[in-house]
Amino acid sequence: MDSSLNMEAEIQSATPPLEDNEGTEESNHNGEAAISSALEREDGDSSQPPSISAKLLRMLEAATNWRPALVPVQTSDEVFDANDGAVSEAPRTKRQIQYPEQTQEFNSRLTKTGRRSLSHSISHSSTDSNSSGGSDAENLEDEVFLRDRQQINSKGNKDFCVKSIKLADYGRREIELAEDEMTALMALRKAAQGEKPLAGAKIVGCTHVTAQTAVLFETLTVLGAQCRWAACNIYSTQDEVAAALAEQDLPVFAWKGESEDDFWWCIDRCVNVEGWEPNMILDDGGDMTHWIYKKYPHLFKKVKGIVEESITGIYRLHHLSKAGKLCVPAINVNDSVTKQKFDSLYCSRESILDSLKKTADVMFGGKQVAVCGYGEVGKGCSSALKAMGSVVYVTEIDPICALQACMDGFRLAKLGDVVGQVDMVITCTGNKNVVVREHMDLMKNGCIVCNMGRSNTEIDVTSLRTPELAWQHVRAQVDHIIWPDGKRIVLLAEGRVLNLSSSTVPIYVLSITATTQALALIELFNAPEGRYKQDVYLLPKKLDEYVANLHLQTFDAHLTELTDDQAKYMGLNKHGPFKPSYYRY
Repeated sequence: MDSSLNMEAEIQSATPPLEDNEGTEESNHNGEAAISSALEREDGDSSQPPSISAKLLRMLEAATNWRPALVPVQTSDEVFDANDGAVSEAPRTKRQIQYPEQTQEFNSRLTKTGRRSLSHSISHSSTDSNSSGGSDAENLEDEVFLRDRQQINSKGNKDFCVKSIKLADYGRREIELAEDEMTALMALRKAAQGEKPLAGAKIVGCTHVTAQTAVLFETLTVLGAQCRWAACNIYSTQDEVAAALAEQDLPVFAWKGESEDDFWWCIDRCVNVEGWEPNMILDDGGDMTHWIYKKYPHLFKKVKGIVEESITGIYRLHHLSKAGKLCVPAINVNDSVTKQKFDSLYCSRESILDSLKKTADVMFGGKQVAVCGYGEVGKGCSSALKAMGSVVYVTEIDPICALQACMDGFRLAKLGDVVGQVDMVITCTGNKNVVVREHMDLMKNGCIVCNMGRSNTEIDVTSLRTPELAWQHVRAQVDHIIWPDGKRIVLLAEGRVLNLSSSTVPIYVLSITATTQALALIELFNAPEGRYKQDVYLLPKKLDEYVANLHLQTFDAHLTELTDDQAKYMGLNKHGPFKPSYYRY
């Protein structure tokens, strides 16, 4: 691996040193919304609505009675503004942005088996640890040789690698349960399967392998795509679901408790296939994109675009764009309104309690909790804990988020001032070294420490791997770190994102993100050449509204429709979009 193309070294050599971001408007204030969600054209004019491909428009109309504000021109695939007829351009995210220090270190870690690569650790999939993490000790031998084990499904296909193909029936039931809850994605599947908007697409994916993403995976296949899949997290894979996909002849390479070497081997097996080359990438954390850049850069000659779902992956794409190394267009799903305001907020609000109960058996009433970061994830965690009777302190660097926390009834404090009295510390920033050894030395006996942010660098776990501290593995995803005087803290999921490592997340919320990902893939794949440059884009606001509209049907909700006179008064198309691109929900 050391001799591979050093993509990140090239990026850094082309990128000026990062300055201290304190006080800058473009700094990553809390890690949850680091990239601006303003949909701006390069010339700064964001008044024109973005374009949507004609095929995608037809598909959306078929899914519901949704009527687009943008009408495709009959003679081409360009889309015109319904108001003035001007040709629209796809919106771009702001490119001038400050990045956290951790991304500068990206290139130097993808080396020998057993060493932690930072790119891997950022996407919380590294396995360098003093404990057995989520894998049971008795299964360790099986895991080591799993990829060498020959498995064949009932159809004679062996192009997969999962824990056990025998789990397929159980996994199929899990997927069917997810389909019942993911009504919007199923409606999209039904509406588009006739036209096959992804016919000819060869999608290579690196996401969580769960029942919810399986519904997305199979939807893309129904819409005409060929897919190959790997996991972006070594602990989040549902083995029975991976087996169910493999049984359906869908090439998937993932199992719970992969090693560092297994993780990259699975990704390579998705890409390095004789007679098959991807033309689309669906990524969650940027590992697939990084691997192709590093090992198979020639494949980008055929890739039409990248859809990225996480803040970590967006950092990487913007690094490439800033250095002039991004050779294909990319859509930033992470900062879509539907992702930020629903997945990040509501998913965290519900899953934090379940995750803490399953791992630590904790009672929340009366507990003092420090939540680091008040972005969407921090807001969700704080509100859930407050509702259960916990006393919640919030730490923040951004005065706007800090003021929101105060107005929501939380105590704003510095972590060092309260860390000695709280019962739990939860990080939600996306930054690095938010909780360091100095803080943990001050914690009281039994304090629970965990992370809900996208990156597993928030808690300085490395500082706990010293001779004077003893590690005691208690159960899956639970370790006691014991000080010489007998004090112990409870570390959950080794500092990785807690809900995905040790619990499950609400299916319905993930349906919102999965639908957005599917639309982004369809849009990029069907866009005429030249619409999207080699840059990072946000989905048009109208598509955000469409995703929300699809999910409203679950609640038997009925939207009010503007009259023609009201629409004229407000200067809106009566069918949307209803908010300007810069609107903050």
